[in-house]
Amino acid sequence: MEQAAALAAFDAQLRNVVRPTLDGGRFERAGSVIRCLSADQDGWSGVEWSDLDETTADDVIAEQIGYFRAHDRDFEWKYYAYDRPDDLPERLLKAGLIPGEEEALMVADVADVPEIPAPEGIRLVTVSDEDGLRQVKAVHDKVFGGDHGPMIDSMRERIPSGAVAPVLALAGDEAVCAARVDFHVGTDFASLWGGGTLPEWRGKGIYRALVSLRTRLAAERGYRYLRTDALPTSRPILEKLGFVRLTTTVPYTLPG
Repeated sequence: MEQAAALAAFDAQLRNVVRPTLDGGRFERAGSVIRCLSADQDGWSGVEWSDLDETTADDVIAEQIGYFRAHDRDFEWKYYAYDRPDDLPERLLKAGLIPGEEEALMVADVADVPEIPAPEGIRLVTVSDEDGLRQVKAVHDKVFGGDHGPMIDSMRERIPSGAVAPVLALAGDEAVCAARVDFHVGTDFASLWGGGTLPEWRGKGIYRALVSLRTRLAAERGYRYLRTDALPTSRPILEKLGFVRLTTTVPYTLPG
């Protein structure tokens, strides 16, 4: 995979573009930013892309804070390490936004990801019914904490169009790992999210097998690239599967 070309494609197709959202929100270009206002109070709202410099950054940050506050939305400024100006993180902090954990933007060419079978005793399935969604929610609630009902509602709405494919790893009838792949229509990219495995089932190769399954689903639909935002725990696994770290990203959020 040619890394510079992959990053340029990511920026042009998924960041610097007004596109449909995955949960019913609305992206729009507002001067030097592209932002999303979710239709749902619990959905994702935030700034996806910006083109700022030292003379404009502070005013634009203040404008976005005012915009989202006026719409009664918490929001996230999705900062990538190549965004400008160089001191944008410091400016976001000064404006009151709080940084989250740094993640790696990791991308793989679909053709480079090996096919990995499920471990013995594990069955991998694609979810399309209410029972499967219930199991996906149960795994996410246990692994990540909180209530993932809004995420499940979004998946339920998008499954019929083929925009998302939730997947499960089952040991007998027990769901032990859950994830999803989002298909960005009109782009070269499919995105991998989730991948939560119950603690007692970790280290058995289940997560790797679900990455491989989602890769096959993306390949069947003609996508070239897979992308994900990876925490340190999953980066070594993804690198062994052909993923390359292109840059880093940090979510800056403004508390309500």
